[in-house]
Amino acid sequence: MSINLEEKTLSTSEVYTGKLLKVFKDKVELPDGRISEREFLKHPGASTIIPLLNNGNVLVERQWRYPLHKSFIELPAGKLDAGEDPLTCAKRELKEETGYFAKEWFFLNKINNAIGYSNESIYIFLARDLIKDKQQLDPGEFVELIEISVEDLISKCCNGEITDVKTIIGALWLEKFMANSFPATKEK
Repeated sequence: MSINLEEKTLSTSEVYTGKLLKVFKDKVELPDGRISEREFLKHPGASTIIPLLNNGNVLVERQWRYPLHKSFIELPAGKLDAGEDPLTCAKRELKEETGYFAKEWFFLNKINNAIGYSNESIYIFLARDLIKDKQQLDPGEFVELIEISVEDLISKCCNGEITDVKTIIGALWLEKFMANSFPATKEK
């Protein structure tokens, strides 16, 4: 038997609306009847791509992340447009950020990366049988593409050189996928 942990929303107010995020402050009733407040971000969601090159290496990117004032190595990713299917987003972002498109796609799973303060869901896809085309970065977007072996990617995730959560999870799922021990859905 599990206990009731649900918090009931009594009121909600939008505190800030930006191009990417919305910030809310809600009044909630706790399971014991007391009243409290919750602040959280609403995010449209995102897709992350694990681009597995034909030579067995992974294509990652290094880009500046302003909130932490440094560059990070991470898997290509991008936010979902309103009403956009996660696979459509993944295909678009792979082409824009890396200049590749893939003949074969697998959906690995969905993660919720910041459950304490955000509703963001990130859909993680594996892209294989890649074909090089032309990169089409958005205005103001700057990335350095890096080819890395799966072993080096895993090592950098484990030793703290890579700290981006979607990349760490994607790398570990890729390792399981390659060992045929991770269930994945082949996309059309």
